[in-house]
Amino acid sequence: MKEQILCCLESFPFWPHLRPEEKELLLQNAMISKYPQGAHLHDGSEECAGLLYIISGQIRAYLLSEDGREVTLYRLFSGDTCILSAACVLDAITFDVSVDAEEDTELLAISAAVLRKLAQENIYVEAFNYHMAADRFSDVMWAMQQILFMGMDKRLAIFLSDEMAKSGSNEIRMTQEQMAKYMGTAREVVTRMIKYFSQEGIVETFRGGIRVLDKKKLRSYL
Repeated sequence: MKEQILCCLESFPFWPHLRPEEKELLLQNAMISKYPQGAHLHDGSEECAGLLYIISGQIRAYLLSEDGREVTLYRLFSGDTCILSAACVLDAITFDVSVDAEEDTELLAISAAVLRKLAQENIYVEAFNYHMAADRFSDVMWAMQQILFMGMDKRLAIFLSDEMAKSGSNEIRMTQEQMAKYMGTAREVVTRMIKYFSQEGIVETFRGGIRVLDKKKLRSYL
């Protein structure tokens, strides 16, 4: 386990710039955990979760309203890094989210207290923290831009194109309910738009997924 933790830590760009005692502090305070699909990793009201490095699997960060509605902010995959509840790591930023495992997931966690201590003592760690926070903030702004300013046809075209790029396939194997959750809208809205795309010959549905038939026509909505 310690070898796996070290391998993960060595992937961080600040690792070569740490003093021996700083490296040891990380080694002693980093932890690898496994979560089954559907597990709840973090809630915005909970204690700061610090930094998460996804070894394998997928996590979803989202906002949860008082009436139970969810708005997906971003999804992260193997090799991605997420700073959660950034207010406890970065004094100038408040960013509380809820996080679920969308697949069976293995991740490395570094506590906020350790991350904060290292950032105060090492400029490379501080720069890394702000870089990661800026990346996630960019993801959030893109999600908000789509929800607030784009039509559903364009949003669905973007979503399908992104999913094809991730999987390398023209088949998106997820239910329409999952798609609606990731897009931050109602399932009925997604169903209507998929039906329209189907009538236009852009996609076809199958049990548990959707297949893109005409990529050129799909791109015309982007």
